Amino acid sequence: MEQNSFKAVATRVSTVSIIINLLLAGFKFIAGVVGHSGAMISDAVHSSSDVIGSLIVIIGVRMSEKASDADHPYGHERMEDVASLILAGILFVAGLSIGKEALLSILDGSYQTSVSPGILALVAAIVSIVVKEGMFWYTWLNAKKISSGALKAEAWHHRSDALSSVGALIGIGGALLGVRIMEPIASIIICLFILKVAIDIFREATDRMVDHACDSETEENIRRCAEEQEGVIKVDMLRTREFGRKIYVDLEISADGSITLRQGHDIAQQVHDKIESTFPNVKHIMVHVNPAD
Repeated sequence: MEQNSFKAVATRVSTVSIIINLLLAGFKFIAGVVGHSGAMISDAVHSSSDVIGSLIVIIGVRMSEKASDADHPYGHERMEDVASLILAGILFVAGLSIGKEALLSILDGSYQTSVSPGILALVAAIVSIVVKEGMFWYTWLNAKKISSGALKAEAWHHRSDALSSVGALIGIGGALLGVRIMEPIASIIICLFILKVAIDIFREATDRMVDHACDSETEENIRRCAEEQEGVIKVDMLRTREFGRKIYVDLEISADGSITLRQGHDIAQQVHDKIESTFPNVKHIMVHVNPAD
C-alpha cells in the first residue's frame, strides 16, 4: 500500500507539473512575441524544459518501485537517485545558460539595442513567478510527505523557473524605465543561485548512492527504540545506510547471557519488528544479540 501511495503521489504531482508547464510556456511565448520581449521568450523555453524534468521523475519513480529480483535483490530504490542526478544536471546546464547569455549581453552591449517590451510581457513575468512559486511549494510539500529526492529536485526546478522569471521581470521593468542593464545583472545573480541548488541536489543524491549514514536524529531515535524493548540491556553497535529513500540498519544489542537461544531470538525479533513498524523508511534491519556478560 505504501509503495502504491508513493508512486501515485509522485506521478500525480509530476503530471500536474507537465500540464501547468505546457500552459505556462505557451502563455509566456505568446506574451514574449506580442510584447517584444526576448527575455520572456527565453523564459518560455525554460518552462518547457521543466516538462522533461517531470517526465524523468515519473520514469525514475516507476523504476524505483519495481520489486526485487535475482539481479537486484535489494530492490531498485536507487533509480530515484539517478533521476535526481539527471535533474541536477539539467538545473546546472539551465543555470549556466542563463548566466552565459547574461554575461555575453553585458560584454557585447546587446542589452542596449533590444526593443522596449510591452506591458503584456511584464504581466506574464508576474504570472509566471506566482504560478511557479506555487508549484514549488506544491511539489516540495508532497516530496517531504513521501520522502522523495526526485520530487525535491523537481520542486527546485520549479523555483529556478520562478527565479528566471524574476530576472525577466527585473529586465522588462528596467527596460520600461530605461535601465536595461538590470536584466543581465539579475540573471547572473539568479544563475549563481541555481548552480548552488543543482550542486546541493547532486551531493544529496550522491550521498544516498554511496551508502551514506542517515541523519543523527534518526539514528538516535532508532537506538532509543531498541533500548526500550524488553530484554535489551543496551545497544552495542548501530550502523545505518541510505538506499534511495529507504534505510538499511545493522544493530547489535546486549541481552542476559544466561537466556536460551530461543529467548535471545525472540528479543531480537521484537526489536526488529518494533523498529520496522515505528520507522516506515527502514526497509530492513539486521539484529545481532551479544551476551551482556
